[in-house]
Amino acid sequence: MRFSPALEEGRLLKRYKRFLADIETATGELLTIHCPNTGSMLNCMSEGCRVWFSRSDDPKRKLPGTWEIAETPQRRLACVNTARANALVEEALRAGVIAELAGFDNLKREVAYGLENSRADFRLDFAGGPAFIEVKSVTLGFDGTPVAAFPDAVTQRGSKHLRELAALARDGVRAVQLYCVNLSGIDAVRPAEEIDPAYAAALREAVAAGVEVLAYGVELTPETVRVSRRLDVRL
Repeated sequence: MRFSPALEEGRLLKRYKRFLADIETATGELLTIHCPNTGSMLNCMSEGCRVWFSRSDDPKRKLPGTWEIAETPQRRLACVNTARANALVEEALRAGVIAELAGFDNLKREVAYGLENSRADFRLDFAGGPAFIEVKSVTLGFDGTPVAAFPDAVTQRGSKHLRELAALARDGVRAVQLYCVNLSGIDAVRPAEEIDPAYAAALREAVAAGVEVLAYGVELTPETVRVSRRLDVRL
């Protein structure tokens, strides 16, 4: 996936109210842009860090741009626009990059399922039956280790999705939790038990029920991003 329009570089002044970020562009322009990330963005940013954003010329938009990439305190690049994850995964699925999910006959997005009124990010139809896939974007990294973690804040919604997947697996339906790791320099993913122990417990219960857990990392530059390789999952 190539960023279009091309991203512009700036410096972060502050992020606030979750969805707003003040930046200074490379030309000295001061802007307030949209931050498309509902998490804490822990370890993704610091005041003065480099950021890259997409600019919009849509007159109906309240904000002129969208924050896409941050340079983390660990000098990694993080794609902080969580809306990118599903598009990246779909691109990778259709290209056969995610080997464990190759060979499907049909792909549907946002499919209603479960007892808690959920929507699966993807349903893949195979000759032997469907597979339901939940995608999570991972951007939480740490100093001194190539192991990332999810989530970066307590996520009741994430635990709900794991319960839904576990229920499917118990009924003999293929269910997959897929972590799209939008952070450079990462080799493995683990549950962030220190942040959300309930989520970590739900993940282990889902695995025990038969849910498959996959993690794939991206190649990320200010020009392009794509899912590239499988990562280890450490439960």
